[in-house]
Amino acid sequence: MSADSRIPVFDAVKALAFVGDLSMGQPVDHSVRTAWLASRLAEAASLDDTAQGDAACVALLRWSGCTANAPEFANLLGDDVVGRRAMLAQASAQAAAAFAGTVGPLAQIHCEVSGEIARMLGLPPGVEAPLRHIFETYDGNGKPEGLPASRIPEAVFVVTIAGDLEIFSRTHGLPDALLHIAERADGRYPKRLVDVARRHAADWLHALDQGAASDLRAPSAALADTTASLELIADVIDLKLPWLTGYSRRVADAAATCAAGMGLDAAGQDRTRRAALIHGIGRASVPNTVWELAVVRNEADQERLRLVPYWTERAARRIEALKAEADVASYVDERLDGSGCFRGAKGAAIGTEARVLAAAAHWTWLRTDRPSRPALGVDEATALLRDEATKGRFDPDVVAALTGVATPAPVAATPTLLSAREVGVLRRISLGDSNKEAARVLEISPSTVRAHLENIFRKLECSTRAAATLKAMTLGLL
Repeated sequence: MSADSRIPVFDAVKALAFVGDLSMGQPVDHSVRTAWLASRLAEAASLDDTAQGDAACVALLRWSGCTANAPEFANLLGDDVVGRRAMLAQASAQAAAAFAGTVGPLAQIHCEVSGEIARMLGLPPGVEAPLRHIFETYDGNGKPEGLPASRIPEAVFVVTIAGDLEIFSRTHGLPDALLHIAERADGRYPKRLVDVARRHAADWLHALDQGAASDLRAPSAALADTTASLELIADVIDLKLPWLTGYSRRVADAAATCAAGMGLDAAGQDRTRRAALIHGIGRASVPNTVWELAVVRNEADQERLRLVPYWTERAARRIEALKAEADVASYVDERLDGSGCFRGAKGAAIGTEARVLAAAAHWTWLRTDRPSRPALGVDEATALLRDEATKGRFDPDVVAALTGVATPAPVAATPTLLSAREVGVLRRISLGDSNKEAARVLEISPSTVRAHLENIFRKLECSTRAAATLKAMTLGLL
């Protein structure tokens, strides 16, 4: 991993917060506002400075596991984005509890992945532990384990109240929000914290409306001074669609090779690769069912797809370390003839780095297996991309550099933690195959696949496909 692919860890946390907000159908400042409220509630409840900072980080990463269970939510709700937005806006405690009863396995996936993300970022136990239990409730009826209140980290309750206050006040108004939160006292969260929140809610929300959360900073100097890899953000983005496992890394590799072939200087090559790693942030705003269609159904779905790079640009531009990359990434779907989106930019308005990224992303897309169409072979994809360049949609020089120089294949890691067969099984499962489908492809029995998965989960210390995929990508096993 290049040192140039690293950014300050708190910027990575904020980037993942944006991905989570889009996945949950929320405004892109929802998690930031919730983090500010959580730190205020922790302070008002006389928690120390460390606990206040931990609560803010937990709030920012609360939805970081949302891409991991998007396939399951899509199966349950049809539209995973709109369905989750409606779920969060439910003001009735009874309705929320009834719905929660159907999502235990989904909560397990979410909690395990968000906890792993915190661990990979090097965040303290005061952040990781609450994320692993973020859906537990004060009355012991939460998910995924139904823990008693005494075993639930205090930050879980602080962040849950802050999140409910932010969403309910925005969707129902403050008076109703306070009533709804009071209804959940000593059920979803402890009454003592509810009482604190109700005393200060009006002042806090007024401060938020005045921009109080606009300059949210790292809660500690140690957090501000550490770094995290953009590859982790890319892997979390790709979890939304299992068949895209590793896709953003492949785009980045293709873009870097092409940028070098085009003679871009070292800074331009690094910027292009970094932009490629984050270019899919906006993908979280579109339901899985839309991505899996062979043909877009209607104008509404077309508009959602058109705005993907817009949401990427909006999210990434707010992070200081990614502003230049945000601009490049936002051109990923633009075409030289003006037929692309979201701007409809054309010709000289599209810079070289953006032209490289657009061609690399499309090239990789053509060579990726999708539910609606199998991957094209290299020759077929090359012919199609060159034809697009001839028609004026892509830069011919960029396409020549991309298709004329072989993109280096990823260096396969020498299996140590997992055996070669286990890596093969995990690769199929990570792409969304069922046990039976993986067994057919690998020409082994489903029971053998299950046995390998048990060993994989044990070795990787996880219990879900999504968490195993994320850890294996980070370890270079996939």
